[in-house]
Amino acid sequence: MSYKIVVDSSADLKELAGIDFASAPLKIITDVQEYVDDENLDTAKMLADLKAYKGRSRSSCPNSEEWLCAFGEAEKIFCITITSGLSGSYNAAGKAAKDYMAAHPDRRVHVIDSLSVGPESALLAEKLTELITAGEDFDSIVEKITDYNTHTRLIFALESMHNLANNGRVNPVVAKFAGLLGIRAVGRASDVGTLEMTGKSRGAQNMVADIVKNMLSEGFRGGKVRIHHAENEPVANLLKEKILAAVPDATVTVSKAGGLCCFYAEAGGVLVGFTV
Repeated sequence: MSYKIVVDSSADLKELAGIDFASAPLKIITDVQEYVDDENLDTAKMLADLKAYKGRSRSSCPNSEEWLCAFGEAEKIFCITITSGLSGSYNAAGKAAKDYMAAHPDRRVHVIDSLSVGPESALLAEKLTELITAGEDFDSIVEKITDYNTHTRLIFALESMHNLANNGRVNPVVAKFAGLLGIRAVGRASDVGTLEMTGKSRGAQNMVADIVKNMLSEGFRGGKVRIHHAENEPVANLLKEKILAAVPDATVTVSKAGGLCCFYAEAGGVLVGFTV
């Protein structure tokens, strides 16, 4: 039977090698323009537009019909969404899954609340690909990916938290410190899928050191690391260098964040997903 992995665009993935794949785009919306978070989005231009724009902006998740479209005609589907603590994407995907299985009783859909975003969601998708490729059956994959999700983490560092605060994702009092006199806010995705601020760093070098320190305190001792950056490749590469210096047998990749993650991380933000 055919397998498919479907994510929303908060996972920052465009494809998965060797597996049927689709991404349901979120949208970033202002009073004058709508940005669809797909492979055609120019994130650098979007960030520049938003910096110049003085009005309110917001994000919008895929609805259940858009999820159904992404499911296509696959017989066994694994679906990963941005944390339900920040978005309605999980609920919309859940409704789509129920409708899909009602219309196709012989097919199965498992929806995973990542309790995170960006590179941590990407790690889940990569693990699903490994399990499917290895020939695991559907129920075994559900069990193993659920366990794997308890061993993934997300740490982020942001130069600005303006959009997070304006959209009710973090406390505005906490957000005002990010970007003030070179201060970066450092935080993590909590066990229940909310964003927790764990500290602040002044300057890129200190920020990188704090991220590595936090990774080690979370239990990182080697394995996969996925760094996604919002138009900040130099700092992302510096972070990769420092992670490998601390844990030489880590497997670290660096890539650009997609539209949704760039919107909330804002220019200069860095997100790090890793296993423990």
